[in-house]
Amino acid sequence: MKKVCVLLADGFEEVEALTVVDLLRRARVYVDTVSVTEEYMIRGSHGIAVQTEDLFEEVNLAEFDMIVLPGGLPGTTNLGAHSGVRRIVKDFAESGKYVAAICAAPTILSDLGLLKGKRVTCYPDMERKISGAVLTGAPAMVDGNIITGQGVGAAVDFALELIAVLVGNEKAGEIAEAIVYH
Repeated sequence: MKKVCVLLADGFEEVEALTVVDLLRRARVYVDTVSVTEEYMIRGSHGIAVQTEDLFEEVNLAEFDMIVLPGGLPGTTNLGAHSGVRRIVKDFAESGKYVAAICAAPTILSDLGLLKGKRVTCYPDMERKISGAVLTGAPAMVDGNIITGQGVGAAVDFALELIAVLVGNEKAGEIAEAIVYH
């Protein structure tokens, strides 16, 4: 079974994070929500409190096939400021494991130098903070082991791309049909 870690910091974009968790679980992918703070309860950028399953220090991230970074502000800033997050994202990307980021979160990958020559997408206002990448403006983009999404409106597209990468296009199609996604 594929394993995905969704990293959550205070100020994360709720729709982006929870759409990914929900749709991956519908596809029978193991998903662990992990707080990068010292608390299990994380507050989203719109005041929705979410109980995570684990704290960053409690999990062996090497066991996971993919790390997902939701966007939102100040969630993206808080994720990017966490030394453990930066280390594990760089390790995953360099070892060929999947790194997925949506909305403002691709800026974290850019800051780490992981987007050079990659075809990526992000929240339009964040494009100026992305260097060395080819910005596509697509709802979701896969380039090798880097998967990016544009924002809240593209959360389903992004989640379906994650499913396609992890368990195949057929399963992604089944989930799209099951949720009546057009």
